[in-house]
Amino acid sequence: MIKLFKNAKVYAPNNLGKNDVLVVGDKIAKIHPNIESEPFFYDENVVEIVEADGLILIPGLIDCHVHLLGGGGEGGYKTRTPELMLSDLILGGTTTVVGCLGTDGVTRSMESLVAKAYGLREEGVSAYVYSGSYRLPLTTITGSIQKDIMMVEPIIGIGEIAISDHRSASPTFEELAKAASDARVGGILSGKSGLVNIHLGDGKDMMRYLFEMRTRTELPYTQFLPTHANRNQVLFEEAIRYAKEGGFIDFTTSTVPQFVKEGEIPAASAFCRCLEEGVNATQITFSSDGQGSLPNFDKHGTLIGLDIGKTTSLYETLKTLVVEMNRPIDEALMPVTVNPATLLKLSRKGKIETGFDADLVLIDQSNMEIHSVYALGQTMMRNGVLIKKGTFEK
Repeated sequence: MIKLFKNAKVYAPNNLGKNDVLVVGDKIAKIHPNIESEPFFYDENVVEIVEADGLILIPGLIDCHVHLLGGGGEGGYKTRTPELMLSDLILGGTTTVVGCLGTDGVTRSMESLVAKAYGLREEGVSAYVYSGSYRLPLTTITGSIQKDIMMVEPIIGIGEIAISDHRSASPTFEELAKAASDARVGGILSGKSGLVNIHLGDGKDMMRYLFEMRTRTELPYTQFLPTHANRNQVLFEEAIRYAKEGGFIDFTTSTVPQFVKEGEIPAASAFCRCLEEGVNATQITFSSDGQGSLPNFDKHGTLIGLDIGKTTSLYETLKTLVVEMNRPIDEALMPVTVNPATLLKLSRKGKIETGFDADLVLIDQSNMEIHSVYALGQTMMRNGVLIKKGTFEK
């Protein structure tokens, strides 16, 4: 069908003011202050008119770090977290997701991760994955990082590779550099990003390997996206320095009060502090770590608590920036729309622009609550009610 959004306040993510947006199939066809209603527009079998006066229209959110198959297991088999469901994404306005494995690359396989991405695509959203898990050498589908990226369409990079973490494989600098080089070449040859998603742990080495990449290799900063950079104050300061030197950093939006009490910086606060320190907003992304376990370890590495990451935390962080911290909407949108789209080389994502995918979210301007969600032109949620649910969701 054709959809015509009338009188929406459009953030693309830059503020375009009040506009009409025409969607044909799965693409944005036209943006104009007044798209004249042709006679056939009044045929409800052909065109759906969406009256958006009083609503904000933004691009669908991009979550670049989600455990599609679930995560965890650090407290034994019973602590393996469940798989992501479609509604988890839609309720938070997320229309594009990138999946990863995490700690457990044994009982969760790359084949299953790719199949889950295909399943989410069939349910209506855009889904991609990273090849590998915490450990090096990576567990791949084809036996080669380059082949995975080049020959398996949903695979756009590698990760999350853990460094400075007691759950990592304690990789050497050379091992990490070799894997990153293979990912870069695979990306160049396939037109994909070849991104290396790095899990930052609490260890004393922090981001040392990533700083050394600049001086010891020819790999550019755009090849890496270190996540959990807001894990603690010391690591956060290191991340600011890394960004000032030209690197990109990712802040995790899922958290629990205990983590904040112990020194984690909430993603919204981390974003604001980075801007105050002179970091360019284009260098920052947010990701939810959705369905990942949020384990709490004591000083001896013993698990003492566990929670689950929520993909809805991505939008909640955006809302916090706008409502509580009075940041401009266009600025707050950057870490969850255009920035990850650019870094991941998703050329038709992250913007409301002619020819781009029709991934759109309507927000109630009065309270910043999500009103409706559209993925590739399909209505997924309308007036706060889920229209499309996952295959096995009731």
